[in-house]
Amino acid sequence: MEELRLVIPTAEYADAIMDFRREMLDAGSSFDGCNCLENYARAEDWLEHIQEARSEELMATRHKVASDLWLAVRKSDGRIVGIIDFRHSLDHPVLAQWGGHIGYCVRPSERRKGYAKEMLRMDLECCKVYGLDRVLVCCHKGNLGSERTILANGGVFEKEIEVDGKHIRRFWIDLT
Repeated sequence: MEELRLVIPTAEYADAIMDFRREMLDAGSSFDGCNCLENYARAEDWLEHIQEARSEELMATRHKVASDLWLAVRKSDGRIVGIIDFRHSLDHPVLAQWGGHIGYCVRPSERRKGYAKEMLRMDLECCKVYGLDRVLVCCHKGNLGSERTILANGGVFEKEIEVDGKHIRRFWIDLT
């Protein structure tokens, strides 16, 4: 695996973001952790959306939780290999039940290279700086890659729940 850096999305990455989106859509991949990127045909509109999502005050008026989203960019060539989103709290019924503090995805052509594991490791450091003692990370039952990623970062299985006929596995990661 090549070295990554987490960067705040900016207009500088607009074309690369849309390329990432196209690859995900073409593969029929889940956009978990992408803060609704699949719904935006223009990078500029999505960038505005995620900038708003960073605001605790604005998200409170929308009955949502603020979040920080980063692009996982490979240092050697500047390619976006994934996206990871840290939700500041679980003060929302979906997040508390099955969404968790962190969501992430890796583009299909870059999977099985260890990027998700490294992205989560780096994001957990951000969670510590934010002041959290532990975080909830969830994945669909059968998503072995994501489960291995969570376990490799200290995840401890709590329980499995059913949501809309899908089985979700909940893991807690202690940051102390």
